[in-house]
Amino acid sequence: MNTQDVASICKAAGDPNRLKIIQMLTEGEMCACRLLETLNIAQPTLSHHMKILSDCNLVNARKEGKWTYYSINCETFSEFRTHIGNLTCCRNKDVKKK
Repeated sequence: MNTQDVASICKAAGDPNRLKIIQMLTEGEMCACRLLETLNIAQPTLSHHMKILSDCNLVNARKEGKWTYYSINCETFSEFRTHIGNLTCCRNKDVKKK
């Protein structure tokens, strides 16, 4: 995962509603109808949020009948977590503070 991908995910997750969606989807696949009920937002607003999350490959969408089911893209999510986890304030423990 490159820094542009990480920046896109950070930007997408920077909205409170999208962050809530991500948190909900970490528990498993969810129907758009359930997301709408829980977030108490309009369908066009949910569609806007889901497009942003899908565009950065963080969320997968699956159609079944008239409903869309969303899930976390585990590969992208894991790569993102690894990238963020590798960030540290100081790699060399022997460096003294000034």
